[in-house]
Amino acid sequence: MTQTARDTAIAEEDRLRADLYNFLGVLLSAPPEQILLDQAAGLAGDESALGQAIDGLARVAKVTKPQAAEREFNALFIGLGRGELLPYASYYLTGFLNEKPLAQLRADMAAQGITRAPNVYEPEDNIASLMEMMAGMIVGRFGAPVALAGQRAFWNRHIGPWAPHFFADLEGAKNSVLYASVGAVGRIFMTIEKDAFKLAAG
Repeated sequence: MTQTARDTAIAEEDRLRADLYNFLGVLLSAPPEQILLDQAAGLAGDESALGQAIDGLARVAKVTKPQAAEREFNALFIGLGRGELLPYASYYLTGFLNEKPLAQLRADMAAQGITRAPNVYEPEDNIASLMEMMAGMIVGRFGAPVALAGQRAFWNRHIGPWAPHFFADLEGAKNSVLYASVGAVGRIFMTIEKDAFKLAAG
């Protein structure tokens, strides 16, 4: 199947889900530059809780300068020794880095044909990578698009048990301004995904 044919086979709703996963992944992988802040500022939501959170993110992004975003990102995720938050599944689920959740993720990545980019040195169970993996599975970046049952299994194993807590922590973190809005979008989106997967499972 060509990439074009594969693209048309993906429902609009799934493409929007993938776009949001991707956007969260990009925002959480590195401090946003002006072009990404401009993209965030141009977003418009609807009357839903997620739409309102997206509007909130757009308002904050509009008045955020790249230097301020970088300081905030560093305080949250890097810091002196460590940042305010440790955005890793292993840490959230076991209290330590590089534990069993990471080994399980690596096994599932291998099964899906997902490999770590050569220039990435962080453990694969960081929140940005997991958001990008979900996006890639939905649209078929690692081969054929993954069916909903496969997405659900991956989400339930590697994202659902901790990402909602992480996004809530990000929303309430001492150093969060722009990222409080990112946390709100992520938290609400995770709730929607959880409910949708549950519904689809019958």
